[in-house]
Amino acid sequence: MDLNEESPGNRPLAVIIGMPGAGKTRVGREGAHMLGVDFVDSDIEIEKRAGMPIPRYFERYGESGFRDLEADVIAELLACCTGLLALGGGAPMTASTRALLEDYVNDGGRLVYLQADMREAMERANKAGGRPMLDGNSNVRWRRLYAQRDPVFRRISNFNVHTHGSTPRMAARKLVNMIRQRVVHVTGDGIEPYSVHIGRGTLGGLQDALGRDVLRVALIHTTVVQRHSDQVRAILRRAGYRVYDVVIPDAETGKSIAVADKVWHRLGSEGFTRSDAVVGVGGGAATDLAGFIASTWMRGIRYVNCPTSLLAMVDASTGGKTGINTVDGKNLVGTFYTPAGVLADIKTLSTLPNDIFVEGLGEVVKSGFIKDTAMLDVLDANSASLKGFDGAAFLDTALEEVVCELIERTVRVKAYHVSADLREAGLREYLNYGHTLAHAIEKIEGFRWRHGNAVAVGCVFAAELSHLLGYIDQGLVDRHRRLFAQLGLPVSWDGAGFDDVLALMHRDKKARGDSLRFVLLKTLGEPVIVEDPPLDAVEEAFRRIRP
Repeated sequence: MDLNEESPGNRPLAVIIGMPGAGKTRVGREGAHMLGVDFVDSDIEIEKRAGMPIPRYFERYGESGFRDLEADVIAELLACCTGLLALGGGAPMTASTRALLEDYVNDGGRLVYLQADMREAMERANKAGGRPMLDGNSNVRWRRLYAQRDPVFRRISNFNVHTHGSTPRMAARKLVNMIRQRVVHVTGDGIEPYSVHIGRGTLGGLQDALGRDVLRVALIHTTVVQRHSDQVRAILRRAGYRVYDVVIPDAETGKSIAVADKVWHRLGSEGFTRSDAVVGVGGGAATDLAGFIASTWMRGIRYVNCPTSLLAMVDASTGGKTGINTVDGKNLVGTFYTPAGVLADIKTLSTLPNDIFVEGLGEVVKSGFIKDTAMLDVLDANSASLKGFDGAAFLDTALEEVVCELIERTVRVKAYHVSADLREAGLREYLNYGHTLAHAIEKIEGFRWRHGNAVAVGCVFAAELSHLLGYIDQGLVDRHRRLFAQLGLPVSWDGAGFDDVLALMHRDKKARGDSLRFVLLKTLGEPVIVEDPPLDAVEEAFRRIRP
């Protein structure tokens, strides 16, 4: 590789850092092979530039001279390398290199901290030899270096790959899955920043999301997702956490004060404190309850969501709204409390029945109509494949990448609104497009109707009302009906009369006093809040969603 040939705008696909013996070169080379990209080791490039092995350069010019050369070479590599780049163990400790790495991360780059078991890394480092920083009592020196470097590596990296107990190929597969992940960062006023990780193998990031100070973890899940909760439990136990299984009823029946009370009792009997945590695994109802429990136990403890359905990945698990249902309506009791992280592992979607996957598309389509209008074209172009979703054949197909893109784009729409308005005082209300009728449908149907299906009908109703009030034309209403139907979602409902629905709409969370408030469309991609529209228009829009 010619370091003098720089391509403007080029940057590494990922940069790998880690302690001596972590396996940066071997794992990085194997990962690059899997990805079909080049692999560059900065130490090898340094030796080419120096014309001698690194130990001899150390001998002749000392550590200071070596670090100057290393910093120059890495600066050039960061500007011209487009594959995987592995850095020497001490490289990030040089201030100029660290600043470049921080700029790389801020520009969207992936800085991977490859973390091996301490004993494994020390053993490999000793066997390899040729490490000037480990001359003498190598184990003692390694531990001393680790104490200095680990806090820095943790601070500047935005991805961690744990390789304990993994073969080089297994570790490389973890690295590849991580590199292919899509990440959405959520921040804003009143929000402790967190990230939503989307892709294969994201569950492996549980330890990093929870932190090392947590002792006990309440694993809240349903029996329906036993396969996935088993995996999460194993990951948590390997990381050294004490795991307490908390099984709740499936779907909306799990979101009740009676269920919450049982969970609180369990946490109390197991001695959960403010330094412990909750992990929610399952669909939207399970992640809603997990967040509610975490937000209320001792006025708030750490929690991580691991959504296993499309609906939970794009809606319930992220955004920081938690809640339970009452006899009077859905989510009327709840809190605003953001998670420490959301790990959307798309491998879990391979176990979803077709109807459960398709209903999750309701929230995806909604996000296209209110903000990311280009997503509607992606949905339209792939509607047949999405409607015919087959979990058993889902992975390793073109559809996998489409679904990852749709999840990311939908989460970005949600993050945009949440970052500006965590507590739903204004902008965030736009996310409720279609939900005023949807929540009424769910309540009337005894929650037998899935949320995404109800949202689809609710969006068609909102579009009809927007048209009746003169905001949008008939063509956009027809587009609602056509796209939802193409995806296999319902566009009509006849479960109750208008008076019953109207009474429930008045109890909607967006209502203010006796006023009805709707999120409607002013135009495609531009929602608007309309207060107390003419009742005859509301009734006519309702009539139009009848079969």
